[in-house]
Amino acid sequence: MNPPPFPDTAEQEPVFSDMRDGDSDEGEDIFLGSSKTGAESPSVPQLNIKAETTDLFAEQASSTAPTVGLGTGGSSNGVQSDDDNDLFSDAHVELPTENASSSTPSGPRPAATFIPGTADMQTKSMEQLEEEEAKDTFDVDVAVTNPEKVGDGMHAFMAYRVSTKSTLPVFRNKEFSVKRRFSDFLGLYEKLSIKQSLQGCIIPSPPEKSVVGMTKVKVGKDDSSSVEFVERRRAALERYLQRIVAHSVLLQDPDVREFLERDEWFEDKFQEVENEEQQLRKLHIVVDSLVNHRKELCGNTAVFAKSMAMLGNSEDNTALSRALSQLAEVEDKMEQLHHDQAASDFFILAELLADYVRLLGTVRGCFGQRMRAWQRWQEAQSTLQRKREAEAKLLWANKPDKLQQAKEDITEWESRVTQYERDFDRISVTVRKEVLQFEKEKAKDFKFQIYKYLETMLQSQQRVGYI
Repeated sequence: MNPPPFPDTAEQEPVFSDMRDGDSDEGEDIFLGSSKTGAESPSVPQLNIKAETTDLFAEQASSTAPTVGLGTGGSSNGVQSDDDNDLFSDAHVELPTENASSSTPSGPRPAATFIPGTADMQTKSMEQLEEEEAKDTFDVDVAVTNPEKVGDGMHAFMAYRVSTKSTLPVFRNKEFSVKRRFSDFLGLYEKLSIKQSLQGCIIPSPPEKSVVGMTKVKVGKDDSSSVEFVERRRAALERYLQRIVAHSVLLQDPDVREFLERDEWFEDKFQEVENEEQQLRKLHIVVDSLVNHRKELCGNTAVFAKSMAMLGNSEDNTALSRALSQLAEVEDKMEQLHHDQAASDFFILAELLADYVRLLGTVRGCFGQRMRAWQRWQEAQSTLQRKREAEAKLLWANKPDKLQQAKEDITEWESRVTQYERDFDRISVTVRKEVLQFEKEKAKDFKFQIYKYLETMLQSQQRVGYI
């Protein structure tokens, strides 16, 4: 309900001028003069508040408002008010009355009521939206469990199972788990630091490396300190991931979602490729060392055969000289046999292992291409989400000049998301098909080369028998 208009002071001025003319005491304050009795000051008229009210809201009051004499028990502004009957006693804005304006014309001006503008209302609304966003909770539960040692010796490492439960639509499944090694956690931190720290985000830090603790684990010491180290690191990695998924911006990062969730088939195959490549590298080193030893044996056998021949020629005893010459001939044949065996080891086995070490690196690169396609798709989705949020802000700010451009950007990024999704699906199908074909060819090739190598070894042993 709107308040009544301010009374016109110009129209009310004669009333108070009459009051001042009828007062017999020029030096007496009109507020104090009312304390006298009617006989002592009969010239002061009694003002009815109902007729000339000093309360701007008196029109809304009941008709039983009391008739009060001017100045008796008045407040500082010259208006007598009953706190018990004043319905507007809690108002924060005090308005001047007729008596106050007449008696103190040089007083301060009445305070104007502040009405918040549209910009202030929008600012408050934006602050409320930000507070609501800050209160959002993300239903993501991450646990790091089952630490296990993979490999032997100084090449061993610890693998952890990362289990995630979530109902968010950004994940394909509600429950999933992957295996990650400690270097994967460090790699995730480096990726997030490169991308998100430039945006001002606080990136949680992973646990620090411990050369002493991991050395004890690698050498196989199962004492209490090693067990405590593994458990302490597992708990630290779990807290690290929980802080990441609790961050709204980091949770939307494609690297985080890729770290938490992967296709099981691709995850298992990628792990198999990595393990197989590592084992083949070790085997290739051993076979290469075997080839070098056979070559060295071949050279030493040739030197021994030559020495035996020279010794037989210098021997005076005919029987001993003949025996030494025959031994020299046998060793000479053995030298040729060792040479052939070294060539067989190198060309049949060592080269086969070297080829497949390189091929497995190529296969690992195919998995990397698929991961990059997935990241491109996820980044496009994140960009599309930001474009939609920007459009909503423009709608809220009522900026139609920029709204059309925002809609065009959204349409463009929607087409990009669709295209990147198709690219990811296509490369996933291709990689799966190529890996399966590669495994078939690898099994066939290894089978053929191993049979061939065994045949050469059998023939070498038969030649030794003939010799």
